[in-house]
Amino acid sequence: MKPKRISKDEYYLGIAEEVARRSTCFRRSIGAIIIRDDQIISTGYVGAPRKTKDSLEHGSCLRDKLNIPHGQRYELCRSVHAEQNAIINASRAGVSLLGGDIYIHGSIPGKFQPINAYPCFICKKMIINAGLNRIICSTEVGKMKIFRVIDWIKEWQEGDIIDDNHHYG
Repeated sequence: MKPKRISKDEYYLGIAEEVARRSTCFRRSIGAIIIRDDQIISTGYVGAPRKTKDSLEHGSCLRDKLNIPHGQRYELCRSVHAEQNAIINASRAGVSLLGGDIYIHGSIPGKFQPINAYPCFICKKMIINAGLNRIICSTEVGKMKIFRVIDWIKEWQEGDIIDDNHHYG
C-alpha cells in the first residue's frame, strides 16, 4: 500500500504554518508564503517593522493594554501583518507577484490551535493590488479555505467592501 501524498496546497500551507512560528504577536501567530510557478518567492510573519522592538521585547501587547478588541484599530498595533510582510519582502527582492498565490496559516500562540486566517480588509486590498490569484487560508476546523481574487473583485463591484463575509476581525 502506498502512503498518501499530500496535495501542493497542503504542502504550502504547512510551510506557512512553520513561518508563523516566527511571529512576535501575543494574540495570533500568522505566517504567509507567496508561490508563483510552483516556487516560493516570499515569506512573511506577524512582526514589528525592521529594527524596532516587537511585542515580545516590550513584554506586552499594546492593543491589550489599550483594551482594543480583535479585528479593530490595526493602526495601534506594533506589528505588520504576515501578508503585508510577504508582499513587502517580495518587493525588497524585486520579485513580481503577478499571478501568484498566497498561503496564510494562523494559530493561537502556544496552543498550535488553527484559526480562520482570513486576511483583514487592508491585507485584502494589498493582495488584490499585488496581482495575486488565489488565497489559501487555514481554518479553525483544521482544513483550508480557498478564495480567488477575481471573486473578491466581483463581490466588491456588486456590493461593497463592508458586505464581505470572510475577513479577519
